[in-house]
Amino acid sequence: MDEDNKIDAQLRESFGKGAARKLRAAGKIPAVIYGHGTEPKHVTLPAHETALLIRKANAVLDLQVEGKSQLALVKDVQKDPVHQVIEHIDLIVIKKGEKVQVEVPVHLEGEPVAGTIADLDAHTLTLEVEATHIPENVVVSVEGLEEGTQIHAGAVELPKGATLVGDAEALVVNVHTPQKVDLGEEPETEAEAETEAGAEAPAEEAAGESAE
Repeated sequence: MDEDNKIDAQLRESFGKGAARKLRAAGKIPAVIYGHGTEPKHVTLPAHETALLIRKANAVLDLQVEGKSQLALVKDVQKDPVHQVIEHIDLIVIKKGEKVQVEVPVHLEGEPVAGTIADLDAHTLTLEVEATHIPENVVVSVEGLEEGTQIHAGAVELPKGATLVGDAEALVVNVHTPQKVDLGEEPETEAEAETEAGAEAPAEEAAGESAE
């Protein structure tokens, strides 16, 4: 557990959109802590510090609530769709040593054989890991892989202590040659063909009149 994840959380008693706006204007984020059969706790968190800590996926915070330490996993972050300001955070109570299921990002490393590309079909994998040792990502090497190579979830090397949850046959990486784009002349559209036909007709008529 990272000691830098400690953060002060203050209990709040005011609710509603108006109260939430005032909190955000004061540099605080409304949040709720729940889980393990405990009563939900409504708290406020310092906006700047919290935003820095939750930049990585599945962040675990060591909340200091009324002088007591409480570990919590960031479950959901609600943001304003326009300004991207954090409006609310859902936190789940966790305990040291317990296992949790989380979506962990997949990161590709290396380059496949020249002329091919490696497509990432699964951007995350669902893993069961120890709550206080959640990996930031799963690294998959594509160095030197040839066209037609496919890597499935069950073949991905997982961090120590992590177990795959879900379909081991799910496609994660597919190496292939990109399709060539034909840069030749585009076929005439129906409208263009009609325009050309219309332009040719008067010319033919004029030629006929000349012959008379």
